[in-house]
Amino acid sequence: MSLDMDVFSIQTSDPGVRIRGRVGGRGPALLLLHGNPLSQHSWDRMLPELLKHYRVVTSDLRGYGESSKPAGEKDHRNYSFRQMGSDQFEVMSQLGFERFALAGHDRGARVAYRMAMDQPLRISRVAFLDILPTHYVFNHITADMAIDLYHWWFMAQPKPFPETLLSPHPAFYIRNKLMKQGPGKGGFTEEEIERYISYCTPEHIHAVCEDYRAAATIDLAMDRADFEAGRKISVPSMILWGALSHTALRHQPEIVWPLYCSGIQMMEALPCGHYPAEQASEQTTKAFEKFFG
Repeated sequence: MSLDMDVFSIQTSDPGVRIRGRVGGRGPALLLLHGNPLSQHSWDRMLPELLKHYRVVTSDLRGYGESSKPAGEKDHRNYSFRQMGSDQFEVMSQLGFERFALAGHDRGARVAYRMAMDQPLRISRVAFLDILPTHYVFNHITADMAIDLYHWWFMAQPKPFPETLLSPHPAFYIRNKLMKQGPGKGGFTEEEIERYISYCTPEHIHAVCEDYRAAATIDLAMDRADFEAGRKISVPSMILWGALSHTALRHQPEIVWPLYCSGIQMMEALPCGHYPAEQASEQTTKAFEKFFG
């Protein structure tokens, strides 16, 4: 897909980390953050319309796509949602956007959650796509949900166990992860699948495992502290989820999210599974335009 966007590669304050992405369009700034095992190209089906209304930034999270994939630190701190969010704040500052709208899907939504919690004054509006807050998931896991989210527990195992099992089989892993494993999967073209297979290097797999190790340790501790202190996201927020995804099948997002977010202005179930940008791109784009203005 040909899109009129400029490519960037931005050095962060972490000497070993560059964040790669694209910027284009006209209007207020909107940062889009993807999920696992995806990249910034997860938003491509929505971009032709979004670029008409917003100055869009799509960015590969640290460890994903074409961004840097440093080795994980002992406490997994360099793959925490706070660190990945800090990368994105630096990207937006270097692009000239001190305040911006933000949307995230899956892992990107968890990064967006931490960004909105840590620096709410920099974010004008935020959208969370098909997640429940990390703290809630870890504290309300059911047998069905554990099967759906098998990778949370598998990829969080100490290195190099998951890396050793996954690295020799990137094509098998990606095809099953995106198309079969769990409810609400599918909707990707062969070209899209091949792109994600090409990104699935041993370095990428290690980085993703570090992401999940951080979620189960340092990220959970941050979220627990916020929850116990009664802190909630105050930024004007939109909650979107797939009616056929594990998020809706196992829990009730409209009941869960107010426990963590006081700024909710819009909640909507979309006619899709876990990948709204691919499976329901038109409906997701319309929801963005309604919420972000």
